Amino acid sequence: MFATVTTLLTRRVHVLLVLAVLLATLTPTAPALARAGESTEATGTSRSLSPRGAEVVDVTQVADRQIDLSVRSTALGGRTVKVRLLTPDGWNPADRRQHWPTFWLLHGCCGDYTSWTTLTDVAETDSLRDVLVVMPEAGWNGWYSDWWNHGQGGDPAWETFHTVELRHLLERDWGAGSNRVVAGLSMGGQGALLYAARHPGMFKATAAYSGSAHPLLNDESVNRIMGLFAGQGNDPLRVWGDPVAQRRIWQAHDPFHLAKRLRSLPVYLSCGDGTTGPLDPPGSTSALEADFNRQNHALAAELKRVGARHLTTHFYGPGTHGWAYWERELHASLPLLLGALRVDN
Repeated sequence: MFATVTTLLTRRVHVLLVLAVLLATLTPTAPALARAGESTEATGTSRSLSPRGAEVVDVTQVADRQIDLSVRSTALGGRTVKVRLLTPDGWNPADRRQHWPTFWLLHGCCGDYTSWTTLTDVAETDSLRDVLVVMPEAGWNGWYSDWWNHGQGGDPAWETFHTVELRHLLERDWGAGSNRVVAGLSMGGQGALLYAARHPGMFKATAAYSGSAHPLLNDESVNRIMGLFAGQGNDPLRVWGDPVAQRRIWQAHDPFHLAKRLRSLPVYLSCGDGTTGPLDPPGSTSALEADFNRQNHALAAELKRVGARHLTTHFYGPGTHGWAYWERELHASLPLLLGALRVDN
């Protein structure tokens, strides 16, 4: 009897050891980071496929605290796009116990994932050294949306890529925590408002600088955004469909019509009026900024009407659609955003 029990225990221990080895083999680990300018293709490091439909296929350190991830996405039809991370002091993705407050920073139309680090001082901003800043690619004119594609859906599905695939990937392997805020400019300002409204609980605060805050405001606003949708020879109806026939889709992507979902969040809205401002060359004007200014005033009024509790606006008058203003507004909004993350700035 004793020999039988001993044999059973021995077999059980053997099985457990085999399972442990298999788990260790199958569990992905964060790669060692490449040297500046060197990719993991050169170092031989690879990533495993995420169950959420995205995988990191290459990693490049481009500068101090700046890491570029090349992410292959199912939501984007299997294409590979870049995501830039501005990493906090002490960041170590191999330490699975460590999860950093995460600041999503979205680019605008005609820009890309490098825009914020190339055109502003975000990488030198000391108050951002305690958060993980995520700057994802969103397409030249992707509009932070899963495109309608004449009712067929599919590629590109930027919203799914960002809010599902990339979020899970970053939180699983790259030290991102569930404590998040989101900000962006122009198209990215609209994206920041949309993501905060359409995904309740995902972000603790949102900021939009010269954002497209109410594209259904009037015919001028609709025609302007349709013109932007048509950039690079695109069929503008692919994005949200026809503004009349697919009105519900348009409303579902219009921050004004989602104001009730934003009323409990800290919201920062800023915009110029499109006339020559203090940071512009003489004689500069911007019809786009003037339109977005009217849209932001409309959204602010609607947020107040529905009882928004933490709305901050900076409608600074003269100023065009330019980076000098967006850099300034980023800094102006940091107390609100980092306060929501409970980061001492």
